Amino acid sequence: MKATLALENGLWYEGEAAGAPGETGGEVVFNTSMTGYQEVLTDPSYAGQIVTMTAPEIGNYGVSDEDGESRGPTVAGFIIRQESPVASNWRADGTLRDFLTRHGIVAISDIDTRALTRVLRSAGVMRGIIATGDADPRVLVDKAREVPPMEGSDLVLGVTCESAFDWQPAQSPSGEFSPEPQRRARRPLKVAAYDFGMKLNILRRFTAHGCDVRVFPATAPASDLLASGPDGVFLSNGPGDPAVLSYAIRNARELVKSDVPVFGICLGHQILSLAMGGSTYKLKFGHRGANHPVKELESGKIEITSQNHGFAVDPQSLPADVSVTHVNLYDGTVEGLRHNTKPVFCVQYHPEAAPGPHDADYLFRQFLDEMEARA
Repeated sequence: MKATLALENGLWYEGEAAGAPGETGGEVVFNTSMTGYQEVLTDPSYAGQIVTMTAPEIGNYGVSDEDGESRGPTVAGFIIRQESPVASNWRADGTLRDFLTRHGIVAISDIDTRALTRVLRSAGVMRGIIATGDADPRVLVDKAREVPPMEGSDLVLGVTCESAFDWQPAQSPSGEFSPEPQRRARRPLKVAAYDFGMKLNILRRFTAHGCDVRVFPATAPASDLLASGPDGVFLSNGPGDPAVLSYAIRNARELVKSDVPVFGICLGHQILSLAMGGSTYKLKFGHRGANHPVKELESGKIEITSQNHGFAVDPQSLPADVSVTHVNLYDGTVEGLRHNTKPVFCVQYHPEAAPGPHDADYLFRQFLDEMEARA
């Protein structure tokens, strides 16, 4: 079946339908990972976005029920150059097309994703529409311009859990290779975690490091988390514009005032930055991939990291009691922060990987150190 991708700048691309029939709109972004497409599709941070994979062939190892990063995919759409005709993997439970169709994800293949990526790098990510079947591209361009912009959008409420629950590792086995911690906690440490759209591998890594995790909805008052008696509080990744999450920023501000260690990843990093007095801004085309170099400033060491974000923290806005700990070597943007007097730190990238390298898994051990020191 024919499919068309139309962008708000007036460009359109014709290809083949690769998923569910229908029409979908969202912010068109690109991810440079060569593998990990199922983890990308099921990462709640991509809610409201149409994801372009820059690798030339996608789907060659199918999909596995063990490799999902959430209860189900939340991407708005999917764009690939070439769909693999086979799923060559003994672990596969089905093909990529089966997965996309089953979950109602509209997708397009057989377009020049490298040309599309060059447009998004030059002009910046923009709103778009994918439609299957016969459609007037000019009409689709007009529809793309009506898609709500990412700035000002609270997408967290659509991906957070409905009520608090205790995480059980058996709830989500994973085929993702994960390093064994060099040192587990001396006793099971209790972590209270805000779910802003949390990837499951974050929970798996906490379990591997010897932690018990209770997960709370994004809107839960900070007092509820603190009343559970945690050794530390975690703020997860998630989608949308951090600046509009007033409820999350307010709760994070209360957590910073407490003496409980706090650790944030991605959106959690941005929320903590806003709670500590900083500000955020939208990047031209964001950082999405599994090979982004980040420098840890104190040691000078370089980490190859997994990333997925479209907003960043303005370093000039940070107060004197907050220090930048990590920077992106592509463009110098802030990748990590630490409060100078409180046990609070955060990073913009994804130390839990899935997909991506495990260079930054030490951050979970660092959080354990903070919690054990307080205990």
